Amino acid sequence: MLVRQLEALLFVSTQPVSEKELASALSVSHAAVSRGIAKLKALCDEGRGVTLLELASGWQMATAPDLESTVAEYQGTAVAQRVRLSKAALETLAVVAYNQPVTRGEMEEIRTVRCDRVVETLLKHGLVRVAGRKKSTGNPLLYRTTDRFLELFGLDSIASLPTLEELQDTFVKTPGPDGWETSDE
Repeated sequence: MLVRQLEALLFVSTQPVSEKELASALSVSHAAVSRGIAKLKALCDEGRGVTLLELASGWQMATAPDLESTVAEYQGTAVAQRVRLSKAALETLAVVAYNQPVTRGEMEEIRTVRCDRVVETLLKHGLVRVAGRKKSTGNPLLYRTTDRFLELFGLDSIASLPTLEELQDTFVKTPGPDGWETSDE
């Protein structure tokens, strides 16, 4: 149990932690922490993805040195996957979320501006997808949100979105300098 507790504390720590601090945090003796650290170090040295380093008079968990290229590659991918959306993209995404399936023409009618580039950005980020064609003149493409959209916004399903009524209750119906002013209630 002590080894697991030490592992958990060192895992969440952003800086080296002394054995004295660990003993105090866990209400155990310094000797018990020393023995636990030795066991944890032995476990980490058995080819795991993390290692235990003694730094600045304390202990810290770090990724195993032989996995440096794997971690660097992942970090590069993670940075590339971050999504930064403009106000126009967020507005268009909201239109899709609340009106899906929706055509680009319908998005433009609601937003009163062209949406070509914004839709391309949302497609590129995997937040919307083509969901078929509308059976009308020209057979325009229909768009829906994706599972990535749900994941990014922490939603279980589209039904988890706040209703338009709930949103209206949140905002005062007078436009402010940056759009709708929030109520102080």
